[in-house]
Amino acid sequence: MNEDQNWKSRTLLAGGLLGALTGLGVAYLLIRRAEERGERLRLRPKEGIKLGMGLLGLLRQVSNLGEGGE
Repeated sequence: MNEDQNWKSRTLLAGGLLGALTGLGVAYLLIRRAEERGERLRLRPKEGIKLGMGLLGLLRQVSNLGEGGE
């Protein structure tokens, strides 16, 4: 594998691991919150939309990294 492919593979692997760990952390927090309230985990459509919009904002910020100006 040449050097060009090597950094791409490492970046994809690191991103995948970071995404998986972040997802597990979010799931843990949601479960803990539901247990503290004594109820089952339930995401309402409004909460799902808010979460999705937050994720889109995060993706936009990541895609703008290195462009400067922001």
